[in-house]
Amino acid sequence: MSNNNEERLVSAYELETEANTDRLAEVSSFVEACLEEAGCGIKTRMQISVAVEEVFVNIASYAYASKSGKAKIKLEIYKAPSEAVITFCDSGKPYDPLAREDPDVSLSAEDRDIGGLGVYIVKKTMDEVSYEYINGQNVLKIKKAFTRTE
Repeated sequence: MSNNNEERLVSAYELETEANTDRLAEVSSFVEACLEEAGCGIKTRMQISVAVEEVFVNIASYAYASKSGKAKIKLEIYKAPSEAVITFCDSGKPYDPLAREDPDVSLSAEDRDIGGLGVYIVKKTMDEVSYEYINGQNVLKIKKAFTRTE
């Protein structure tokens, strides 16, 4: 992202919730409402929604093992160009989902290893995906440009 992000920032929203799949509807509604308010077109909203679901379910399923913990979702809307940046933070065990090798999608489903397809979809549908482990937190960021609807 460019250096003039502060000047480009239009809106910022934040949700902190239990990292539990029971909270997926809450997370999805939060993201959908923010994107709709920003004027994000339906096709891009759907792509972002799928990515958000994949990332949140992975956090809920794996970050804290059998314990419970929190997940924070920060959504920022930028202008010129219009883009959504969604940052997921959790204090679970360190794990970089981007380090895993992409699945071989040329193989049939029966011949592929289980897992990894969700992260692959996120990487293919978002403009940028990055991961860092900072101050005891997993920080996964996804970015997607969009065209505003009227």
